[in-house]
Amino acid sequence: MSGAPLAPTRVLPFPPPASGSVAGRTLAESTYSPKPRESHLPADAPNVLVILIDDAGPALPKPLGGMVETPTMERVRSNGVGYNRFHTTAMCSPTRASLLTGRNHHRVGSGQIAELANDWDGYSGHIPKSSATIAEVLRQYGYATGAWGKWHNTPAEETTSSGPYDRWPTGYGFEYFYGFLAGEASQYEPNLVRNTTSVLPPKTPEEGYHLSEDIADDAMKWLREHRATAPDQPFFMYWAPGAIHGPHQVPREWADKYAGKFDDGWDVYRERAHEGAKAAGWIPQDAELTPRHETLAAWDDIPDDQKPFQRRLMEVCAGFGEHADVQAGRVVDEIERLGYGDNTIVVYIWGDNGSSGEGQNGTISELLAQNGIPSTVEQHIAALEELGGLDALGTPTTDNMYHAGWAWAGSAPYQGMKLLASHLGGTRNPMFVQWPNRITHDPVPRTQFHHVIDLVPTIYDIIGISHPDTVNGIPQDPIDGISMAYSIDDAAAEGRRRTQYFEIMASRSIYSDGWMASAMGPRLPWVPGLPAGIKTWTPDADRWELYHLDEDWTQANDLAAEHPEKLAELKEVFAIEAARNEVLPIGGGLWIVVYHPEMRLGPPYTEWRLSGDTVRIPEFCAPALGNKPNTVTMKVRLPERANGVLYKLGGVGGGLTLFLVDGVLTYEYNLFLIQRTTITSSAPLAAGEATIEIATRYVEPRPGGPLEVVLSVDGTPVGSGTVPVSAPLLFSANDCLDIGRAYGGAVSREYADRMPFAFNGEIDDVHIAYVMPPAG
Repeated sequence: MSGAPLAPTRVLPFPPPASGSVAGRTLAESTYSPKPRESHLPADAPNVLVILIDDAGPALPKPLGGMVETPTMERVRSNGVGYNRFHTTAMCSPTRASLLTGRNHHRVGSGQIAELANDWDGYSGHIPKSSATIAEVLRQYGYATGAWGKWHNTPAEETTSSGPYDRWPTGYGFEYFYGFLAGEASQYEPNLVRNTTSVLPPKTPEEGYHLSEDIADDAMKWLREHRATAPDQPFFMYWAPGAIHGPHQVPREWADKYAGKFDDGWDVYRERAHEGAKAAGWIPQDAELTPRHETLAAWDDIPDDQKPFQRRLMEVCAGFGEHADVQAGRVVDEIERLGYGDNTIVVYIWGDNGSSGEGQNGTISELLAQNGIPSTVEQHIAALEELGGLDALGTPTTDNMYHAGWAWAGSAPYQGMKLLASHLGGTRNPMFVQWPNRITHDPVPRTQFHHVIDLVPTIYDIIGISHPDTVNGIPQDPIDGISMAYSIDDAAAEGRRRTQYFEIMASRSIYSDGWMASAMGPRLPWVPGLPAGIKTWTPDADRWELYHLDEDWTQANDLAAEHPEKLAELKEVFAIEAARNEVLPIGGGLWIVVYHPEMRLGPPYTEWRLSGDTVRIPEFCAPALGNKPNTVTMKVRLPERANGVLYKLGGVGGGLTLFLVDGVLTYEYNLFLIQRTTITSSAPLAAGEATIEIATRYVEPRPGGPLEVVLSVDGTPVGSGTVPVSAPLLFSANDCLDIGRAYGGAVSREYADRMPFAFNGEIDDVHIAYVMPPAG
């Protein structure tokens, strides 16, 4: 399958072509000899489309034995080959960094998501320019490059409209980008970026907007423009929807297709999916179904009155997954309609990690768990009733995510799920490749052990180009990946990846020549909060397990007691790989979370001056109005019975906002839909110039503690109240601070049907300042 290699290229960019002209003293004495356009690619170099689905376990797709319809996956599989021992890192940003660079995730500063970056080299959140992305290399070879959907590889503190932009997609080799920079987004009201410009969605939810559809539409438009203006230029497309990462949001008709299909619960689903995977030929007949972890609830443990809620959460997720797959199919359709199909390599990866248990016990607002705020399922169901009952799940009014039991079921037959780098349910994701010009369909899955870092060298190998030693004047780090091209034509070829380490937040494992040693680490993703004793935890205390993967497909039989010498050998291999790949200190991704929560990412400022038209400041970079003592002072000019939003932070699933309705000043703190605190002025505000002040102070100075909020106008208090529980981390992962209007999600239901509910007066100045505690 390897392409005919060109002469190795050591330095990019290529030197400019020499002129074919010779200048004389006069125009008449000068000669011009046009030279053919220079190409650095082999003739008929293939196009490449990489489809990366988010947070999706191997037991979900129907073609692999699950219950979620995935016609595009089935189409790629039936036209090409599949890999059933392909692996990711167990977490989103790390997998994406590895996929794009061909390097292990810690070596490119991506040991965890960028929002939890720290100063350890492997956890900096910065992909170094010494590890050029595949987009940058292919662009310089002559490819058109574009990316759509979820990015999540830009340091969160660099995602404002002020940049810097060198770590945005367009700074990493993509000539075009349309999507969102954060780890997740509302599917109905996302904070979008086109190249380096913040843009609003082209439609409202009421007009039928959905993010997955939008990025498919945009990719198709890009393809049409490409054919019109550069039809003979090959392209590289990276299409990565936010599905099925939380929040799970999809139009009701997609969720309704799965009504009743999950009524038996996750334990039964897991058994059925296991047998289905065998029947589909995706896993061996002797693969064992691993047991449920003792701390994870059984379906029979769920009270009967809660089961409809838990079932509907899974129905929504299933519809969300099918919907994303269908949108990917529209992009493939357009490639074929435009005549590019036969010479386009389509790589379809179902999941940047396994299914996610971050919804924990099932939630209508998934950031509630990330904030560590205790809640009950009864609270969620009660709040849901106010929104219209179960039919509200998946709509713009909720940020729902399913119970971790469904994530465990979706990662069958393995033990793990997302965030567990120790077990294959977190790291083993299906991958398929089609290329009609060169690949003959083979229904037999490739069983060679491979990793997402292997994709870059595979594409280089197939195209016939070499990875450069220097890019843009920067010496390049070696690639860690190994080409998989050898296995495409030969299912029986001996695997060439002999060793691979995995580590996410101290959950870790090491693969070596058919064996795997695993340590689950100190925390389980489905258990709320941080475990007791986490501050004194040491990796030396973790219990290691040992599996012979060549004989035990699913890590079902722990051989640590039988083969202590083999376990000791693999632990030493892990130690070597950890040191070589900047993994140290083990658990570095937990550094901020456990030891320095005060260092959670936020702007370096304590004071801001904003104008009345400031919008779309990502919450990570905005003033923390909901969990730091602060004073907001606004100089405004009010019309009679003024209306509109003065500011809002966050979105539908949680946030705070200040607005006017018929002159009445209203402050609302939306604690992730399960609790709302509303404070209003005692009377409508008079028309004219006014200074509005909102003072927020802790009643008890502790994260998540109650807040006292006082509304004042021209120095006179007009309303006050107490927020019983505050959000210690943040309200949203992708929504923003807006002044003078509310883009994104509606924090308050009071103006949800009037979005963006722009203020009909004038805001002259906004001053925000943190109130620092007295010294000593």
